[in-house]
Amino acid sequence: MQLDPVVTSSCALMVAVIFANALVHKLRHPGWFRQQLADYGLLPASLVKPVARLLPWLEALIALALLTPVSRSAAAISAALLLALYAAAIGINLWRGRRDIDCGCSGPGQAQPLRPQLLGRNALLITLAVLAACPPLLRDFALFDLFIVIASAATGLLLYAAADAMMANTPRLMKLIGR
Repeated sequence: MQLDPVVTSSCALMVAVIFANALVHKLRHPGWFRQQLADYGLLPASLVKPVARLLPWLEALIALALLTPVSRSAAAISAALLLALYAAAIGINLWRGRRDIDCGCSGPGQAQPLRPQLLGRNALLITLAVLAACPPLLRDFALFDLFIVIASAATGLLLYAAADAMMANTPRLMKLIGR
């Protein structure tokens, strides 16, 4: 399936920014991220520290590769696989009944418990990564196309941030109304 390059570039830019945002809080608060990884209870204790060090750099590599047309498809597939791995970790812990741990998705200041909505969010992000992996139609890429890519990615990222903030604050709002 070939898509217009505006669509593939917009999706790649959105996923790249989301990965860049995720790696920043992991690099700024390595101890917090190591604890988040340990809280999931999926890795042996001896692997938590090396994986906590490796994951942010893997996300950085994927984010940079998404911005380059030559490496975009491979990076997008890698992003989709990593997001699927994160979704599996969330799903396993939901299945275990461990909803009280922080998903670690938005950094230490925006803790949010594991909920099924996070699986839907990851499915949407995987869809964006898969769309970014599709080969683009061969056509000239004009300056206006670049404007559309930036505007659509910015709009998508604002919607993503709003939905993420709403998911993070829903438990607090439910407590306020007594549910």
